[in-house]
Amino acid sequence: MIKIGQTNRLTAVKPIDAGMLLDGGELGRILLPRRYLPPQWQPGESLDVFVYLDSNDEVIATTLTPKAQVGECALLEVREVNSTGAFLDWGLPKDLLVPYSEQHKPMEAGRRYVVCIYLDPYTGRITASSRLNRHLNEKSRQFKPGQAVNLLICGKTDMGYKAVINHTHLGLIFRDDAFRPLNYGERVKGYIKGVRQDQKLDLSLQPPAGEGKNLLAEQILARLRAQGGISDLTDKSPPEAIYAAYNVSKGNYKNALSLLYKQRRILIEPDLIRLVE
Repeated sequence: MIKIGQTNRLTAVKPIDAGMLLDGGELGRILLPRRYLPPQWQPGESLDVFVYLDSNDEVIATTLTPKAQVGECALLEVREVNSTGAFLDWGLPKDLLVPYSEQHKPMEAGRRYVVCIYLDPYTGRITASSRLNRHLNEKSRQFKPGQAVNLLICGKTDMGYKAVINHTHLGLIFRDDAFRPLNYGERVKGYIKGVRQDQKLDLSLQPPAGEGKNLLAEQILARLRAQGGISDLTDKSPPEAIYAAYNVSKGNYKNALSLLYKQRRILIEPDLIRLVE
């Protein structure tokens, strides 16, 4: 089944002056315009193409890769605002519409917003929305504490940061679990910290304590070996330097150093740490 707004692998059927007709199954023939045709591409051969609607709402294909597809969330810039709504640059010739009814707050040209891309059930058109809670779940039982997830920062509250989880759910990173400022639209790796009784999701930028400490300890050892057994990144180093090297807080780094020291795998000196192997 062909999925509009997503990448599909389609087979070439017939060349025409405008390009190549592709087998679109129940959608019939789909045009891949001539400017996107690969050299020497022949009928019977298949190709990954993005299928969407052109300015006349006709189904069309392209080899261009959009910045996001239906079912995904992304930070996109507004090109224009008119009486219909806001139009976003998503990497294709036809801009992506955010109707006024789907704007969390009025959008402005030149600014970027985190949006969810979906197929409008009434018009069948590819549409975007910054009203994320209309399209993403805020509750779930499918995630487990400690599970690694991909996060997209989509807001800030007095409690911390709101984030999109794996393009499908919304969760909260409490300030103490962020350990550094997070930027709107930033993509980061995170972890499910816990699932509340109301099924809402709490997030963290760091893995569970035991797992994270062991993983970080191995990363420190690998870095020491690569640097000839010596590193000037100690437990006294600035938090910014530690985060730049390992993407962890200073507290977690100190805990991992303590673990390695107790295992007698490193020596901690005033200005450096030394590998013992």
